[in-house]
Amino acid sequence: MKKIVFYSYLKCSTCRKAANWLDKKDFKYQLIDIVKEPPLLDYLSLALEQYSADKKKVFNTRGKAFKSINLDIYTLSREEIIHLLSIDGKLIKRPFLVYEEKKVILGFNEIEYAKEFL
Repeated sequence: MKKIVFYSYLKCSTCRKAANWLDKKDFKYQLIDIVKEPPLLDYLSLALEQYSADKKKVFNTRGKAFKSINLDIYTLSREEIIHLLSIDGKLIKRPFLVYEEKKVILGFNEIEYAKEFL
């Protein structure tokens, strides 16, 4: 069985869509509230690795938390970004899905999910 760790926010409609998709396809996953328990540092590091071409993609840029920090994230070091994300789960693009501890999928795109899981 494939290991899926699914970081979600209860009030996020995109997270609910992603969870419904996984449920309909009978995937088992570990559901974690991203606000109460932000992703592990290893997972955040993996996400930054995968999205290194544009670090901003790891952030929930439309959320109040991101808008309130008023930082140019392109000037921050990798360590500073990881620290920032680890202390406030609302800053992180969601859903934040970790697949087999090797790949991070941010947001929900049905085509991308199908490509990865089916």
